[in-house]
Order: sequence, then structure tokens, then C-alpha cells
Amino acid sequence: MPDDDSRLPFFVYGTLRPGEINHSWLLRGRTTSETPAVLHGALLFEGPGYPYAVADERGRVHGDVIHPVEDLYQEVLADLDRLEEYSPDAPGNLYVRVVRDVRTYAGQTLPAWVYLAVGDRERKLRAEGRPIAGGDWKRR
Repeated sequence: MPDDDSRLPFFVYGTLRPGEINHSWLLRGRTTSETPAVLHGALLFEGPGYPYAVADERGRVHGDVIHPVEDLYQEVLADLDRLEEYSPDAPGNLYVRVVRDVRTYAGQTLPAWVYLAVGDRERKLRAEGRPIAGGDWKRR
């Protein structure tokens, strides 16, 4: 399992996808590539203003693999963690950043960082949440 210093790409599935609001101010001009991909083993839920993915073998989530510019990697990582309100080993995180294999639409499988809902947020989504049909935020 890679540690927090591993320079893996990121799998984004909601407001960080190309054309979405958080991509515009946080990622535009800071990536070398953005490739459509699928994360198997997760479900996507509606959230207030943005989606949440939760680990679930029954589902799949559509998104994009983003590769930050090498010189900006640590800065992008810090900005993404801040946006997702994620701090390693902190109690009460809404998300956890984990490594999962994703598959590009072209058929390439690669490991990527992905933010998944955890704790109370995950439990509430599973109990009361509204899944996004097809697992694609852009097609909701």
C-alpha cells in the first residue's frame, strides 16, 4: 500500500471532473492529463452540492484519472485534501484518501488515489442516501 507521499494520479468523480466547478479553480492548468475511467467496487450517492462515493462491491463510479504536473504534485495533493476536509489519521474526516485500481475507458488499469466517504457520513448514506443511477455525476 502506498503511503501519503506516493505520487499516484487521482480519480475524481464529482465537482473535480473536467468541466465541473471545482476543477475550474483547483485543477485547470495543473494537470498533465485527464482520462475518463471507472472505479469498480463503489457506489455514488447524491450529497448536498456534491457527490460521495462509498466502497461497495455491487457498484461502479465513472470519473476521470488526473495526473498533476510533477512540480505541482504536493501543492495539488494538499489542495485536494483541504477541499475534501481530509487529514491523515484525523478523527471525524468526511472522506478517507485510499488507493484503488481504476480502469480507463481505453482498458488500462492503474492505481490512483480516491476519496471515499467514511464514518458517520458513510453510515448515513448507506441508510438514507440516494444513489446516483449509473454512478455518473455528470449524467445525473
